[in-house]
Amino acid sequence: MPKRHDIKSILIIGAGPIVIGQACEFDYSGAQACKALREEGYRVILVNSNPATIMTDPKMADATYIEPIEWRTVEKIIEKEKPDALLP
Repeated sequence: MPKRHDIKSILIIGAGPIVIGQACEFDYSGAQACKALREEGYRVILVNSNPATIMTDPKMADATYIEPIEWRTVEKIIEKEKPDALLP
């Protein structure tokens, strides 16, 4: 898939609290998404309510928010960061 030049920043919404035994898959896929998007030159903004994940490492995203994943919180982050795209 060709790179989109109309998109500069992407907000990734993490999985939040996860059931024990399922955390690895969700965290790994989210971390890989962050890594791949940054390598492509996109600015990555991450929101996740679970601080105990690889995704929330400061090196994974350009901006990281450890906040409850609820619509009011995400709305404020969108207003502040103004991402061009969103990945739930």
